[in-house]
Amino acid sequence: MRIISGKYKGRRIMPPKNLPVRPTTDMSKEALFNVLNNHFNFSELSILELFAGTGSISYEFASRGSAPILCIDGDMGCVNFIKKTAKEFDFDITAIKSDVFKFLEKHRGTYDLIFADPPYGMSQQEFEQIINLIFENELLDEEGMLVVEHSKYTKLEHAPNYSFQKNYGGSVFSFFEFETEEDDDE
Repeated sequence: MRIISGKYKGRRIMPPKNLPVRPTTDMSKEALFNVLNNHFNFSELSILELFAGTGSISYEFASRGSAPILCIDGDMGCVNFIKKTAKEFDFDITAIKSDVFKFLEKHRGTYDLIFADPPYGMSQQEFEQIINLIFENELLDEEGMLVVEHSKYTKLEHAPNYSFQKNYGGSVFSFFEFETEEDDDE
């Protein structure tokens, strides 16, 4: 796995082989960040990564200047790897071991961008629950974006605040935003 852009572009990160993860491919990651680059100035973003796994997405944001970044994963090996890597690169990343659903129910905070990469085998209902908890608990800034990575077999187009999706092989990124009226503040 490598960091594809920013201050640490090209740096390789070698996670232990025993982590229970399915990392986002470099090709998909590059495509995702090309989309996000059209919406955000990365140096001004606060990030929440759910089901963080190796932390690959968070390292990409950190390399581009985003901070603070909070990673949530249920596996202690993943959390320890993220903490070790964040320290090594001096990234402003905090990693917490928690069940993501319990975290979303209790956490109070607001983020500019939330990225969720649940296990592809999760049920349709669980994917929808993640989206609903984020919006119901107001974890996303009103001008922020939620990105959910899922398989092509999971359909999220009908979920509240759905905006658009991008397909990359067997992976899909679904994007969610608050519906806002256009104004002249930009």
